[in-house]
Amino acid sequence: MIPLTPHPGPIQAWKSIIPADQNTPEPGTHEGYEWMYVLSGKVRLVLADHDLVLGPDEAAEFDTRLPHWFGPAGDSPVEVLNLFGRQGERMHVRARPSPRQD
Repeated sequence: MIPLTPHPGPIQAWKSIIPADQNTPEPGTHEGYEWMYVLSGKVRLVLADHDLVLGPDEAAEFDTRLPHWFGPAGDSPVEVLNLFGRQGERMHVRARPSPRQD
């Protein structure tokens, strides 16, 4: 894991390079919210009762209080970008229409 955020704050960015041999799911939980973007390889994401495979340019976001694990889906390492925050609602930017001014 390579930290991309230069200072502590509410949201942290990481680049993870996960070796091919780290492919045994060990789901865990913790406080927070995570957003993941796949840079290369195929990522297996086990999230509660779901077992998903994500490829390059695909993303997932989830509440980390749900049991989760991610790692290589095949025989190659994977690279992902992760954003992690203790309060997930701060990670989202939603555009709202501005009030009409007549």
